[in-house]
Amino acid sequence: MHLVDLNMTLTPWRWTVAAFSVGLLHAAHAAPVNNGFDLTDTLIPAQEIHHGGPPRDGIPAIDNPQFVTVKQAESLTDADRVLGVQQNGVTKAYPIRILNYHEIVNDMFGGDGVVVSYCPLCGTGMAFAAEIEGRTRSFGVSGLLYNSDVLLYDRESESLWSQILGKAVSGRMRGTKLTLLPTAHTTWQDWRSRHPDTLVLSEVTGHRRDYSRTPYVGYETSSQVYFPVSHVNRKYHPKELVIGLTVEDQHRVYPFAELSKSVSPIIDRFAGREFKIEFDPLHRTGRVLDKQGTEIPTVIAYWFAWVAFHPDADIFESPQPQ
Repeated sequence: MHLVDLNMTLTPWRWTVAAFSVGLLHAAHAAPVNNGFDLTDTLIPAQEIHHGGPPRDGIPAIDNPQFVTVKQAESLTDADRVLGVQQNGVTKAYPIRILNYHEIVNDMFGGDGVVVSYCPLCGTGMAFAAEIEGRTRSFGVSGLLYNSDVLLYDRESESLWSQILGKAVSGRMRGTKLTLLPTAHTTWQDWRSRHPDTLVLSEVTGHRRDYSRTPYVGYETSSQVYFPVSHVNRKYHPKELVIGLTVEDQHRVYPFAELSKSVSPIIDRFAGREFKIEFDPLHRTGRVLDKQGTEIPTVIAYWFAWVAFHPDADIFESPQPQ
């Protein structure tokens, strides 16, 4: 498949984000195309890996996250978006307003390492187990993109990892898969009501940023996509939110536009299994449960991003009224 750029010309928008978030526009321009990573023998076409603007670590990961209580999280409004993660009896919320500037949080849940990642360009918030091959990995932002999605790198092997693919695409760890954890992408009001004792990522990050402002103004409603992607499907608006489900290398996507036509919960069959899809139109979120009621790890993403990675995914369509 040939490479397609939905915007046709690469705008300076990402460079503006880089300058705004790190104050080093000239450094970003001066960075080598590969940001110092070895792009030989990659699992994805090396020519489809693009420099996003910032140098390696120009968007700084949060390595020593601090947390506050619900009462102390006074700056959050009910409508603010958060990523919610529960592991080992610990519940935490990660405000998108912070993740927009950092994209990665290296965290611990009851002694287990977890990497929380967010790609503002794809709208994808995904948490993974950080223990790989018996060793807890620490991740950073490579400054490189594939299909407009962030490429993480682990500092121990300097391998590149595709967030949406959930696996290493270069380096010594090439082909190694990450373990995706259930991750809620919802409003602060919804997460707080479900988990009143949640901890909340503090704005005291060790970096000077104005977290009340977003460097991505208007992006989530625009039809523009600022970096090339390998496949385009115009069935829905590029930024239509979807729930992406993967079962044994088979993919199914649930567009919010379709879920909103049906009464939740929705019983669906895919890959020989039965699933229950719970959709909340008020808080624009949803999740997938198996027949036993256990949540299946999924990802909420922009439509363009999911189909760029999974062009042959089955698409859920709401039954038409009789």
